Amino acid sequence: MKTISKYIIVSFLFVSAALSSFGQQDPMYSQYMFNIQAYNPAYVGTWESIGMMALGRYQWVGFDGGPETQTFTIQAPLRSENVGVGLSVINDKIGFERRFALFADYSYRLKLDNDVFLRFGLKAGFTNYENIFSRYTTYTPNGQHDPSFDGVIEKKLMPNFGLGAFMHSPKFYVGFSIPKILQNDFELGVENYTTAFEFRHITLIGGYVFDLSDAVKFKPSSIARYVAGSPVVADLNLSFLFKEKFWLGAMVRSIGSFGLNTQFIINEKLRLGYAVDFDMSNLRSYHDGIHELMISYELSFSKTRYTSPRYF
Repeated sequence: MKTISKYIIVSFLFVSAALSSFGQQDPMYSQYMFNIQAYNPAYVGTWESIGMMALGRYQWVGFDGGPETQTFTIQAPLRSENVGVGLSVINDKIGFERRFALFADYSYRLKLDNDVFLRFGLKAGFTNYENIFSRYTTYTPNGQHDPSFDGVIEKKLMPNFGLGAFMHSPKFYVGFSIPKILQNDFELGVENYTTAFEFRHITLIGGYVFDLSDAVKFKPSSIARYVAGSPVVADLNLSFLFKEKFWLGAMVRSIGSFGLNTQFIINEKLRLGYAVDFDMSNLRSYHDGIHELMISYELSFSKTRYTSPRYF
């Protein structure tokens, strides 16, 4: 099982790195390997403790109306240890468009080997959408107001559900998820304007931890996202862990960007992370970069239970 898992992960990483990309709708994260619950419900319960994570991603800093995403997740294993539950909250905005999502997460664990587990997960909740067209400045050939922007989408509530699978051991993980199964849209305005609200995203992730020495570990990881009608967006990240205290890595994204990431493991409960992306598009001259901040905290009520180091 362990040998097969290694080949699966390594093959997946090389394939993902070769995929080309395009823009997507759901938020993308540079620290995706520590924020898996946001898009895969099968991840809940893997911390083996009550865990909370907050992440803020700020794109095109200094550019008015640039995308911003704030994410908060909490997870915990139940007493049976085979069941994990959690909550995911995502606040996403770009320009005058707002999305606020609240989802409950559930996972069930199956044991495949001594330290290899397979989890199946479900996610259910809603997204609250708001977009007030009157706030936009329109430009028409005759200089007159565009009546298509007289409408408003305000606090439109959309329920949805998703699913996922997550296989993991202390040293590797691979996962598949569809965070939102339903595809919703809006019809609005005098011109019968229709806008796609939620697309069905398919996400694949994987990573493996190699021991380079007693003090240094190496973790390649990758994520690939697919939406019907668009090419795949893929990230490849190479990170090093020094003395179980400090992560340092670099990533490349197939849509033409690269970045750096770091994480400080303050103690077995508290972690602080930061990532910066370098945009290679024509917009790079008009903003001050793409920045991502993360903090996580774990609560364990068992003083005798040993928890192995967590690498994702």
